[in-house]
Parts: sequence; C-alpha cells; structure tokens
Amino acid sequence: MLRTHTCGELRISDVNKQAILTGWVQRLRDKGSVLWIDLRDRYGITQLIFDESSTEATLMQAARQQGREYVLQVEGTVVERLSKNDKIATGDIELKVSKLTVLNPAKLPPFTIEDDTDGGDELRMKYRYLDLRRNPVRESLQLRHKMAQQTRAFLDSLNFIEVETPVLIKSTPEGARDFVVPSRMHNGEFYALPQSPQTFKQLLMVSG
Repeated sequence: MLRTHTCGELRISDVNKQAILTGWVQRLRDKGSVLWIDLRDRYGITQLIFDESSTEATLMQAARQQGREYVLQVEGTVVERLSKNDKIATGDIELKVSKLTVLNPAKLPPFTIEDDTDGGDELRMKYRYLDLRRNPVRESLQLRHKMAQQTRAFLDSLNFIEVETPVLIKSTPEGARDFVVPSRMHNGEFYALPQSPQTFKQLLMVSG
C-alpha cells in the first residue's frame, strides 16, 4: 500500500493510529537528539518526528540524510504534538516514524518550494515543474478548475453542448493532412497552417 492517509488528513482524533504517508520533504530540523521533517503533498503538511530515545539509530541516520524535495514513504504512529501549530490543519499531531523508505532522492532545488519563494520569474518558469508544487500556484489551478466545473454545470443545465472544435476536422492517417507552409524567416523550416476558430463557430451555427 502506497499510503493510508494524505499529508493534510490526520487530526487529533487519529492519535495512536498507524498511518502510512508519502510526500516531498519540505524542510528538516535537527536538534541533536530529536529530528523533525515536514512532509508535504498537494493536500497539506504533516510533521514527522524522530527521537533518539525511541527511534533506532539506523533510522535516525537515514532521516538525517534526507534533503529538500526527496520523495519519502513513511510508516508510524500518530501522536499528539507537545508544541502545537495552529497555522496548519495537522498542527495538533505528528507522526512518530518507525519505517522510512526513499522513493526518490532529489538534487537541491534551484529555489525554495515555499509560498514566498526566493526564485525570480525567469528561474521559476525554467523549472516550471517545481514552481507548480508551490501552494499559490496550486490554489490558482484548483480555483480555475472549480470555476470551469461550475460554468460547465450551469451551461449544461441550459442544454448547451460543449464541442471541442478540433474533433470536427480531426486528422487521421487515411485522411487529408493539414496544410504545411514553408517559413520565410527560417529556410528549410515549415509550420502547420492554423485553422480559424471562427469557421468552426459558423459551421456549428449553420448546422443548428
């Protein structure tokens, strides 16, 4: 089993339960005898705790070798946090880890995966797949998704039909190919001639 809960799911009512989590390493704090790792997925953050008084030495050593954006699978017991964090939904608990598996190591990211990142626009666009892990970007995508769902539901209730116009002339290996035009700017290069969306709109209107 990959996981039993997400990193934003566990609450104080889950104390003493066994849980398996997977996610990215957000940050690591090593205080010597105690080590904490913030594990993140798209649903939230759960704090992991490793304590020398109750954690095996090999597991403590493995925990200290983790870095930012490492992908981990951890198994352990949900315990109540002594110092609670009211800024996150899982701030009343932490996971006392008994087993740690590195699913994928990672190089140090070129910028921090935080809400207020230290990466400029150009750097973030170069590493867009990392930028998409940040909460502000994810929340914008989720909001856009919900708006699109509501818009579609409203139009569907009025008997509108959504048509993806490319299906009207979708190319097949046996059919006609799109027009290819030689480029004047780049000798020996070609580009496909785009079709006009207005043509499709008129086609649908005339067809009723």
